[in-house]
Amino acid sequence: MKKILIYGLSTLMLASSAMTFTGCIDETEPTSGATAEQVEQNNADNILQILRGSAAYLCQPWTTSYHWGWGYGAIMRIRDLQTADMAIYDGGRNYHQFWYWYENQGMGREYAYAQFQWEYQMGMVNMANKAIAMVDPETADDELKGYLGAALAFRAMTYLDMAREYEFLENEYTQPQSPEGNPILNLTVPIVKETTTEEEARNNPRASKENMAAFILEDLNNAEQYISNLSLSERNMPHLDCVYGLKARLYMWLGQYADAKNYARKAIDEAALSGIVPMTRDEALSTITGFNDITKWMWGAQYTTGNVSNLLCWTAFAANEAVYGYCGPMAYGSTDTFSMIDANMYDRISDTDWRKLEWKAPATSPLNGQNAYIDEGVGEALQELTSLKFRPNSGNITDYTIGNVSSFPLMRVEEMYFIEAEAAAQDDDVSGAIQLLEYFMKNYRDADYTCPVTAKDDVIEEIVFQKRVELWGEGQSFFDIKRLDYPVVKGYSGSNHGSRAQSQANSLTTRPGWMNWCIVQSEENGNAGVRGYNNPDPSYRTTQE
Repeated sequence: MKKILIYGLSTLMLASSAMTFTGCIDETEPTSGATAEQVEQNNADNILQILRGSAAYLCQPWTTSYHWGWGYGAIMRIRDLQTADMAIYDGGRNYHQFWYWYENQGMGREYAYAQFQWEYQMGMVNMANKAIAMVDPETADDELKGYLGAALAFRAMTYLDMAREYEFLENEYTQPQSPEGNPILNLTVPIVKETTTEEEARNNPRASKENMAAFILEDLNNAEQYISNLSLSERNMPHLDCVYGLKARLYMWLGQYADAKNYARKAIDEAALSGIVPMTRDEALSTITGFNDITKWMWGAQYTTGNVSNLLCWTAFAANEAVYGYCGPMAYGSTDTFSMIDANMYDRISDTDWRKLEWKAPATSPLNGQNAYIDEGVGEALQELTSLKFRPNSGNITDYTIGNVSSFPLMRVEEMYFIEAEAAAQDDDVSGAIQLLEYFMKNYRDADYTCPVTAKDDVIEEIVFQKRVELWGEGQSFFDIKRLDYPVVKGYSGSNHGSRAQSQANSLTTRPGWMNWCIVQSEENGNAGVRGYNNPDPSYRTTQE
């Protein structure tokens, strides 16, 4: 296992404002980011360069030494593997790369896995803070205000992710106290602003859920005010629909369901003005553009010919038909590392729901023979239940310089429909929630769909299940499972999960402890406010200790 060998590398002085941000090291700096001299010029061109660097950073590896550290998409994959929705076989551990997270091993603060999660995301905060620090909204023109709005949205997205990843919530096998015995229930992460000084950063405690939520909401309110001035139309940049979508996610986390429902609808309506509507069957199942076309989503990350490799990227891990990556049937022994849907999850999807064709049908299924493959020979070599959702760019499975120049989704409008429906049910409008769910499913996914349940909790679970199917592989289901205290069960009769993963999750009745991520120990070394208040190591635990 890869333990951290060097401590105390969690500070990075920003030349733009003489402040220190704990949690950032030099290798988190994107190659397309601005230099210190450019930052000092403090003009629109340089702020734009930082913004474009923020978008590029999502596709940049944290390090090339470990092939699991290939960017924000890897963080998303980690979250998926910590649910039961994504399954991977035991074999080929050297090629699996993510088996530590999948099997709940080495998740403590002293391991490189915690270091990657923390430092990569703090690098995202660092980039946003650079841009924010350069704009005074009192004197800025509309162009600069637009850039400020985008930077605030980038920061809000990152902090909302981190708050929900690191917040300690009760579970059945780790207690709500740090290894040193201090109370940590509902603590998130330290807040680092563009004005944070080095002295403040070195004694910066984990924020409570309430304080973190207030900080994120302030960013989003300001982003909502300024982002309409953004002149950039690219979908690797956030726009007003994304700000509304982030607010919907935030309010669901807070349990403020009326607000969540309101902003989910705002996001749907705003996205529609730009032509962003739910993907059609033909779009989603296309062997050429299926889930690799950023123009179909509210917000995504985009690889370019200048920032893609054969292995350290999204497609190499997500597109099972690509023969040059880690998961294709002819690549790196990866017949054991296909990304698959959980068998129980697959069986629950109706055969009339076209989304079920996003995974290879078993030979015994009525859908056998209906899957579309880029190459029939490759398709034949894939194991049953293997994902076909994410395709290489242009459907090219042999040339990574083409196939890997792809994109992956950060936010889709479909998510907003499910937030709207769940929020209605949580707010006791169960009949309204059923109507919203059935409207989406009948019109966009399964014309024969009828909600099979009527009790409130059952309706909520059904909505969230359909959302998990919709967002499979997109790194979002983790948050719902943790928020709703749903168990993660990988061990059952007929399971297609690896045996080691099954042994870690075969009898849970609540959210697993591994969903409370540990802050890297180097952050404790540099930040006295975190020291003694970290989350407990959940590794290997199947009972409370």
